[in-house]
Amino acid sequence: MSIISALAEAYKHIPNAPQLGFSQQKISAVFVLQSDGSVREVRDMRQLGGKKPAPIPMSVPIPPKRTSGLSCSFLWDKTPYAVGLTATPNEKTAQQHEYFVDYHKKLLAGSDDAGLQAFLAFLDRWNPEERQHTMPLGWSDELLDSNIVFILDQAEDLNHKIYLHDRPAAEALWARAQAAGTEGALRFCPIVGDQAAIAPLHPSIKGVMGGQSSGTSLISYNKDAFTSYGHEQGDNAQISQAVAERYTGALNLFLERGSGHNMRLADTTLTFWAEASEEEVRKRAEASYLLLFSDALSAQETKDIKETAEKERTEEIDRLLGYVRKGKEMAHLDSEVEDLLGKDIGFYILGLAPNAARLVVRFFLRRSFRHIVENYRQFIEEMRIEPPAGLPYPQFCQYLLETALLRKRENVNPHLATEWFQAVLTGQPYPQALLSAILTRIAREGGKVNALRAAILKAVLMRNYGRGKKADGSQIEQDKDNRKGELKAMLDMQCHEKGYLFGRLFAVYEQMQSAALGRNVNATIKDKFYSSAMVQPQKIFSVLERNSAAHQAKLRKERTGQAVNLDKLKSDILSIATPKDGVWPKTFTPEQQALFSLGYYHQRQEFFKKKSDSQIETEEQE
Repeated sequence: MSIISALAEAYKHIPNAPQLGFSQQKISAVFVLQSDGSVREVRDMRQLGGKKPAPIPMSVPIPPKRTSGLSCSFLWDKTPYAVGLTATPNEKTAQQHEYFVDYHKKLLAGSDDAGLQAFLAFLDRWNPEERQHTMPLGWSDELLDSNIVFILDQAEDLNHKIYLHDRPAAEALWARAQAAGTEGALRFCPIVGDQAAIAPLHPSIKGVMGGQSSGTSLISYNKDAFTSYGHEQGDNAQISQAVAERYTGALNLFLERGSGHNMRLADTTLTFWAEASEEEVRKRAEASYLLLFSDALSAQETKDIKETAEKERTEEIDRLLGYVRKGKEMAHLDSEVEDLLGKDIGFYILGLAPNAARLVVRFFLRRSFRHIVENYRQFIEEMRIEPPAGLPYPQFCQYLLETALLRKRENVNPHLATEWFQAVLTGQPYPQALLSAILTRIAREGGKVNALRAAILKAVLMRNYGRGKKADGSQIEQDKDNRKGELKAMLDMQCHEKGYLFGRLFAVYEQMQSAALGRNVNATIKDKFYSSAMVQPQKIFSVLERNSAAHQAKLRKERTGQAVNLDKLKSDILSIATPKDGVWPKTFTPEQQALFSLGYYHQRQEFFKKKSDSQIETEEQE
């Protein structure tokens, strides 16, 4: 199913979704009109709660696609159009209000509805120049340039919040106006599979991080180079007006803050929705997804979505997430997923990024929820490293920062971020750029291999280079010659990969220097040689071997036992790593460089572990 058809279908199942011809917009105030057109008061509708009052979402007639010309909304708009007032007045402000007045006088002419007659009277009475100094009761300059609506000052309308655009007469006029705008444009719409009125312009999409505040477009044509066969604008896409309103309506609702249908990753906004006939099943699936992948976000970004997800949280969801994070095989999770969500519930995930006035589709996926859960479980298993990086389950964004210069979010490669996350969702190989990014950062930072970087290297090696489990979950059998088997989370004495062994050997040389000279040295061998050693082992390790002789001589005089242990460990590694011809490898491939850094990390942590165990034994003896 295409993006458009999937979103249009989802719109049909969204509770309380605006009717066709209407959309959710942020409204700040309502003007209460008396029957003679005078304004009794202005009611500020903004809600308190954050740093400043926030507009409320309201279903109103779909706004026009604004360009450099003049266009206004029906019975609502921003204050420059609706009342001719703005915080930054200019010559265009008067033109905008005049257009608003003329548009409504033509459209509402002849209506006998009391509310619409009051609105026409308001348009005749209202004078922006006079009102700048005598605004109605309740007005605040904070409302300038925000969206406002209108309501008739009568008990039934006020009590039931029946705004002018909600009145049956207004809805009928708006429906006729929309139909008139698409007359003569009947063409075949591939989404509905029949002849339909084609939308010349598709409604704007708001809520994509970094997008224009006025909205962006998923489908638009504004240059001849993009058109074909003499068609103009939307005729090139041939999407019906109804489908255009549904797909943009669904996307706008999903992109709303706190909707429980979106999250952010680098410059990409991810939106998702479940495909299920039962509303409760959809809610549970979407809440599970939010909680499952909230690790992908920073603490600040997770606040809103976690509050949303908690509303639907159940003991069953908690149990499922616990099993996934503990690495339970899917065979044990099937019954949990089926009990919680039923069989094979479909899940859509759409990644969007802004590009001027348009949107870029980073990716679009449809997977079963079971498939997503299994792939996420596999990701956690591949990222498992000992000792862990402080937290049992680091956030995905923490891993991402390890690929960026100075670990700053603005330096994260957005394409890498989305490609990596897509691989997590689908179970496909990780992007090769991920391995390159981590190796580059390690080399540029003098061999800084922390737990997060080691985990990433291990995961890439397992998934991309056949060092994990098979697709059916079975273990990979070790090759007798190359010893190419599944990588472990901790030090593996049975791993005979050249890169892994030389990484361990480098850690031994570093430990010799540290034990002999202490930590207060101007530049360690890691500072000087790590980046070169993992690329050109033959050239660098001969130097390290010569330098280690002096370190070991000093250490034998001070701590003979430690010197003997390090010598034995070095000999054990060299006996396996040295080829029969005695010639060390000249260069290492990126794959072997990754193994080098993983072996280095594992061996270093083993030294720390032994030191810690030794301290504990000493304390117990005392």
